Amino acid sequence: MSETLKAGLTSTRRYDIDAGRTIGFMGDDCRVYSTPSLLYDIEVVCRDLLLENIEAGKDSVGTRVELDHVGATLLGMWIEITVTVTEVNGPAVTFEFTARDALEEVARGKHSRFVVGAEKTAQRLKAKLAKALAAA
Repeated sequence: MSETLKAGLTSTRRYDIDAGRTIGFMGDDCRVYSTPSLLYDIEVVCRDLLLENIEAGKDSVGTRVELDHVGATLLGMWIEITVTVTEVNGPAVTFEFTARDALEEVARGKHSRFVVGAEKTAQRLKAKLAKALAAA
């Protein structure tokens, strides 16, 4: 692992909440940031922080999420997601995160990622696809 990848490393990113990031089943007046979109955005912030601090040819995959979605962020608002590396154990990296909009905290939790070799992972996935196609 890179010398820069260590506990305490942090990143914050802001997202505008557009219609594609919201739930619509409560009607257009009640569109709010969906939990799946929140989770996706958290994973992106964590992955991007890792990519800035690991060797070329490496990437990461998510392995665990603990997510408390505790507030609603309305369509048209923004969200800020802050992630902090809490543990690096070889290729296993653990983050804590918070998310807040202009008015309140809307989420908190933990996320784990595993640093992998991109080419080796692609080979493994292609081999699995070949097995799946052969079994179909």
